[in-house]
Amino acid sequence: MSAPFLWILFPLMLGGGAMLFPRWRAVGVLGGFACLFLSGVALLIPIDVAMRFGPFSLKIASTTFVLGRSFVLPAAAAPWLAIVFGLCAFWFFGAAIVDGVMHVVPLGLIVTGLLVASITVQPFLFAALLIEIAVLAAVPMLSPPEQRAGRGVLRFLVYQTLSMPFLLFVGWLLPGVEASPADLALTIQAMSLLAIGFAFLLAIFPLHSWMPQVLEESSPYAAGFLLWILPTLAGLFGMSFLDRYAWLRSSSQVMDGLRVLGLIMLVSAGLWSAFERHFGRIMGYLVMAETGFFLLSLSLVMQIGSDLVFLFLIPRGLTTALWALSLSILGGRDRTLRFGSMQGLGRIYPFASLGLEMAVLSSAGFPLLAGFPPRLALWQELARQSPGQAVWFLVGLLGLLVGATRMLAVLVRAQPEIAWTSEESLPQRALLAFGALSLLLLGVFPQAALPIVGRLPLLFPHLGR
Repeated sequence: MSAPFLWILFPLMLGGGAMLFPRWRAVGVLGGFACLFLSGVALLIPIDVAMRFGPFSLKIASTTFVLGRSFVLPAAAAPWLAIVFGLCAFWFFGAAIVDGVMHVVPLGLIVTGLLVASITVQPFLFAALLIEIAVLAAVPMLSPPEQRAGRGVLRFLVYQTLSMPFLLFVGWLLPGVEASPADLALTIQAMSLLAIGFAFLLAIFPLHSWMPQVLEESSPYAAGFLLWILPTLAGLFGMSFLDRYAWLRSSSQVMDGLRVLGLIMLVSAGLWSAFERHFGRIMGYLVMAETGFFLLSLSLVMQIGSDLVFLFLIPRGLTTALWALSLSILGGRDRTLRFGSMQGLGRIYPFASLGLEMAVLSSAGFPLLAGFPPRLALWQELARQSPGQAVWFLVGLLGLLVGATRMLAVLVRAQPEIAWTSEESLPQRALLAFGALSLLLLGVFPQAALPIVGRLPLLFPHLGR
């Protein structure tokens, strides 16, 4: 058995089979348990190490070949595989208990398998093609056949497709840069194409407009899953470039540019969320802020190593999943998710309201929640580098906090005709409580994630200190 078969082909096959039963809630449960199994295997069974179980032996090989191309999942990839598939399990269990989002499970398995393949394929030139296939597979997730595609979905497809030719051109230029590192013109061309390609791929300002639009037009659960899995794995793909090419990670212009873009993403997301009146669009700004945190931590990687980048991985996944689950429950009965239609819903959906509020507070770096420790570490390092940048960082967090306060005020606004009750089902309460408790425990005991997160820098050895 090979690792690419287990974590790439198996999800693709399972997702393809689940497409035959798009409305069966059992498919969500099956997909959740399958992802838990893959996460557990990544944690418990080392890759490329033979293990004996009585008279039997088992070895998961790191490499497999398909059509002359190699797919490599080294032992260092096991921690992020465990995190990604563990969080996918949360998403798929949630899809089984929320009405109208079962299509997320088969398509989510396919998209996850393709994005994992894009990180592992060698040569990396084929990664752009796999990412484009994943984007095409994600379009039915955002716009089911019975629903007309909105402007946000079309813009998402166009922008993601535009990233592919730039990344392909970079793959063509980089061998020349490696052969002639002193050729300044060729280096600038490769760096510029790489920056434009990832700007489209990660929806970096000003190419971010499709994110709030998609969350206004599409199901918040389907859009939330895509806006978690795509930037997360695309970010890992981008880190592989910095790890592979010394001329790229040693460029002060690249690191300064990442820091400026990260601050722009964070501050603009905070300011827009502070004045927005649509819950779904605020979630889009949350994703923008998370991308800003990623860029900021990546800009400091040569000073403090890649540990800080990975501290955001689990809180980001939990925050987005809990936000999407809560918003999908609150947005039932065809509500528009605008402030006017959400008034007083905290009285009849207390668990969903609590989950929603804890998710946005965690994103804003509120103390005792999972988002607080990595944001505090990032702010402290920014303060050492530039006090002015640290102030702008706080401005962005303040905007997110204002947005969270406004949403809380809307949800608990007094409505005499609405009695206090709880209309969430028992499975919904259980999953919401699990997500909220996880955010709280990771905020109080952040060291609990270190056994997994602490091994992630081994995946990019040249980015460590």
